[in-house]
Amino acid sequence: MLELDDLTLRLGGLTLAEGLKLTLQPGQLHAIIGPNGTGKTSLLRALFGELPLAQGQVRLDGRPMVPRTLVAWRQAIGYMPQNTQLELDLSVLEVVVLGRLQRLSMRLSDDDLAAALGALQALDLAHLADRAMHTLSGGQRQMVLFAQVLLRQPRLMLLDEPVSALDLKHQMQLMEHLQAQTVQQDWISVAVLHDLNLAAQFADQLIVLGEGRLLAFGPPAQVLSAELIQRLYQVPVDVRHDLDGQPFVRTLRAEARFRQ
Repeated sequence: MLELDDLTLRLGGLTLAEGLKLTLQPGQLHAIIGPNGTGKTSLLRALFGELPLAQGQVRLDGRPMVPRTLVAWRQAIGYMPQNTQLELDLSVLEVVVLGRLQRLSMRLSDDDLAAALGALQALDLAHLADRAMHTLSGGQRQMVLFAQVLLRQPRLMLLDEPVSALDLKHQMQLMEHLQAQTVQQDWISVAVLHDLNLAAQFADQLIVLGEGRLLAFGPPAQVLSAELIQRLYQVPVDVRHDLDGQPFVRTLRAEARFRQ
């Protein structure tokens, strides 16, 4: 269980979020949504220990995050930031193996190598194993770094816009794999997503940030409404529900608004 208790985040003199109180359960995928500049990335950085807390506390399975034990704290986390650029001259397989960095010795074990190859195969990336990372497209790099964080076998998974560079097929592949592994491995998974329909389709819970605070938290069918989305993004939308009761969002162009 991940607990956020009265969390306040500041960057410079700007308060990004204030008084966040949340409890995130294992085996669930949580999607953070909200407009640009509302602290979504900052929240992930704070949970990873990169951004100091202005106020409040974070606890993972009852253990608080404190500055002096950040190295041990991060060992339980699989963190995938937005930036997928790597300057190191490494192969895809070498990059994925780095997911086991905290347990690697001077000699790569057969188990580590098999686990890295297995992660690549699960994401249909095995054919890229010997390719240099700098020769890959942005989307391919994103998938490789996802394989790397999977290899960490984390307790807490933090993904910042993990599908931003992916085409439709690979968006679905990554999200389906993340959702399945979250359930099977009992992870606490948190992903920043800009695609509201993708968030509604895959997330168990939505974390809605806006106006410097938590505006809503709960299942997509309960949280996503035209009123909330229009308040967040200042864009008129139409929200419908599919046969399973899941919402899907359509933005309305000026001519469509006029016909209504």
